[in-house]
Amino acid sequence: MNRDYPLEKVRNFGIIAHIDAGKTTTSERVLFYTGSQHKIGEVHEGETTTDWMEQERERGITITAAAITCFWTRTDEHDKKDMSKKFRFNIIDTPGHIDFTAEVKRSMRVLDGAVVVFDGVAGCEPQSETNWRYADEAKVPRVCLINKLDRTGASFERSYASILDRLSPRAIRMQIPIGEEAEHEGAVDLLTMKAYTFTGNMGEEVVEGEIPAALLEDAKKYRALLVERIVEQDDAAMSAYLEGNEPSLEELKALLRKAVIHNEIFPVYCGSALKNKGVQLVLDAVVDYLPSPLDLPATTGINPKTNEPIERHPSDDEPFCALAFKLQTDPFVGALTFFRVYSGTVTAGSYIYNSSTGSKERIGRIVRLQADKREEVEKVFAGEIAAAVGLKDTKTSHTLCDEANPIVLEEIKFPEPVVSLRIEPKTKADQEKMGIALHKLSDEDPTFRVTTDEETNETIISGMGELHLEILVDRMKREFNVVADVGKPQVAYRETILGSAEAEGKYIKQTGGKGQYGHVKIRMKKMEPIDPEAKMPKNVTREDHFEFINNIKGGAIPQEFIGPVEKGMREAMSRGVLAGFPMVDVSIDLYDGSYHDVDSSEIAYKIAASMAFQEAAARAKAVILEPIMKVEVVVPEQFMGDITGSISGKRGQIEGMEDRGMNKAVHAKVPLSEMFGYTTTLRSMTEGRGNMTMEFDHYDVVPQSVAADIIASRK
Repeated sequence: MNRDYPLEKVRNFGIIAHIDAGKTTTSERVLFYTGSQHKIGEVHEGETTTDWMEQERERGITITAAAITCFWTRTDEHDKKDMSKKFRFNIIDTPGHIDFTAEVKRSMRVLDGAVVVFDGVAGCEPQSETNWRYADEAKVPRVCLINKLDRTGASFERSYASILDRLSPRAIRMQIPIGEEAEHEGAVDLLTMKAYTFTGNMGEEVVEGEIPAALLEDAKKYRALLVERIVEQDDAAMSAYLEGNEPSLEELKALLRKAVIHNEIFPVYCGSALKNKGVQLVLDAVVDYLPSPLDLPATTGINPKTNEPIERHPSDDEPFCALAFKLQTDPFVGALTFFRVYSGTVTAGSYIYNSSTGSKERIGRIVRLQADKREEVEKVFAGEIAAAVGLKDTKTSHTLCDEANPIVLEEIKFPEPVVSLRIEPKTKADQEKMGIALHKLSDEDPTFRVTTDEETNETIISGMGELHLEILVDRMKREFNVVADVGKPQVAYRETILGSAEAEGKYIKQTGGKGQYGHVKIRMKKMEPIDPEAKMPKNVTREDHFEFINNIKGGAIPQEFIGPVEKGMREAMSRGVLAGFPMVDVSIDLYDGSYHDVDSSEIAYKIAASMAFQEAAARAKAVILEPIMKVEVVVPEQFMGDITGSISGKRGQIEGMEDRGMNKAVHAKVPLSEMFGYTTTLRSMTEGRGNMTMEFDHYDVVPQSVAADIIASRK
């Protein structure tokens, strides 16, 4: 079986935005205009293709990233019969709610480009900033769409200014709107200097015309700025331009494509997906400016046998290499493993090597996805996204490759959960089913954690927010038939140290026969931030929140007991010293100790290490940390006094205010513990007209009076 589309005609991109900016509506228009479906589903009617889960349709929000494959021919070459002009789009519609931010993060890791959608009234919003940051980290090229320009209060220029101010000064207008609010009709393309309007029942006919006289001067002014920005990318083009020779349209497009792929320019488009205006021109921009897999650098990884860096190029002829980026439980086919192929090919029924675990697995079937529908395929090629049925041991971030040419790709890093709650099954019959359900859900979602409270033996689930956990409990009930009681949400506190200390741990036990002997001396201090580029000395093991330095000289502690010492430290860290919360950012220097020829054992050194850790932490100014959330509250102006007062009363710090259409937006940092149930409070304070978004920002030290209450509640 041969590839049906050349790699240069493949575009892997995501649609990302703040909640309610119109991502899913845009995705529905994309499916309609590309011919993938014959009816447009609307979010408010619960009929969308990409929001296929029951919980998504009930709430009108996107929860899980949905993958869709469709085909597009540029507007000016539109001929559905001419397959040579078609491009294959692999699109992922991602969630906008901060509780499901992991879906955006993992999607960014495997996509080549992104369309970032903004609300034409609100402009750049908090989750827009978070998603943009994820795209920056993954170096993903972007095209922007300022959407909803038909709404009352919409302003292209104000929204564009918010992108320049909060996200990047490298954004540049590619279009200006023809009318706004109720007058919005279409867009002026600044490169071609043509006006585009949209007719037909669903705006499927794109009509090219002359620029309205009222917009001509603005169009000329903004086009000059656009051309200047493009020619700045090339010295020869810049010199010619300064001499009065403007490059041709094809040359300008080629220079702009290169700049977009290198993240030097972010083109900005305009429209209204709901009113069927502008989406086709954004799809043309995806073809013209977003990269194919061939336009991007080779994928780098580590050879697990030699630890040397190696590369894989986007070619069917190279050894197979793919990254599993998402797991999903499907009620009809079982476990689905989504993967992105970086090089080589894979066939259904073949064996692949999981270099992250060192095990071999058989791919039973391969499916290409149309949101919740499946199309079986025999073979997947380099640069494509698909899902495998039948992989049992493959988890998110695992590398799949050719066993003869192993490679391990960099793992996707996910944020830590900040909210926990206790959960227990209603009946004995639910007990076993709940264990299976929680295991499957935690495999699917790396930001969902399941632990057991050692003292009470209760099951604790942790996630990114109240809505995140509410959805997961609801899924347990509907998909796994598990009925469970849940407790009140709890904050995921942490502990750390502010100072440094030395301590000694000695565990000696004589029982008449063989005794136990373990003895360690440690220095403890606060861990310094990790420099990812720095080479680690051989005697140091380091993770995100823990550093262990082995400075034992002259065999004071035999080598075989160093591992148990480190393990004892980690176990002590997981229990904390003040209120039983896990400790973070601790550096341990093991510098001395002793051993006994007969009595020393692994368990003795583990206990001695734990004793030393507890003693040092108690002396090193241990404190409790709490998650601080970045909060944005948008309300009509008359409620501003009540809102600022309520935030201050919750230990919040107001950082700024701004106009947001007809409303005011308040930006603040507030401890998570104070924010439970605030949405309900906000609605009652603002006659139902206020709304709030909240995302994790950082951990900070809990004030002493609050810490005393937390410690007392844990005893």
